[in-house]
Order: sequence, then C-alpha cells, then structure tokens
Amino acid sequence: MLLPAKTEVSRQLRRYRGWERMMLASPADRAVRAVFEDSGYTLCVLMGKRCAREAADAAERYLRSTLTTYLQEQNGRRHRALAARRGPTPVRHSTAGT
Repeated sequence: MLLPAKTEVSRQLRRYRGWERMMLASPADRAVRAVFEDSGYTLCVLMGKRCAREAADAAERYLRSTLTTYLQEQNGRRHRALAARRGPTPVRHSTAGT
C-alpha cells in the first residue's frame, strides 16, 4: 500500500479545514462551497477514502501515528468491516448418518 508523504497530508488537511471554516461561515457562497468540495475530494484521493469526513479522520490518524501503527490500524478496520458485511457465520449441521 502506497501512502502519501506526511507533509502533503498535513498541507491538504489544513487546506480542507480552512475551507471548511469558510464554508460554515458563508454557506450560501457557491464559490467557497466549490473550493471546499474540491479540497475534500483531494483529501479523499490522497487518503483512499470515499467521503471527505472519513478522509479527514484518516489523515488525522495518519499524522498522529507511526507508519506501522497506521497500517496495522487500517488492516484491523478492513477486517472488522468485512466481517460486519458478511454477518454471523452460519451454523452447519452434519447430515451424516441420516
């Protein structure tokens, strides 16, 4: 898995948070909203997430952690998500001897 440089993640996260504040201060301003959404998209691509909020959270975790810790955490999240999608393991009853 390729990960971006922490300096770039930090820069894009600051940009996203700055435009987020601007958008919250001027929600009707279409130009501000467009740049905010663009910064969110960039963060999504950088962090490999589908939603800007998830990307921002992932960027913050990535910046707080070491590379090994972040990868272990991401791997654990993937396994839990897959298990949740599959649901409980079905119980199989043996039909031998019937």
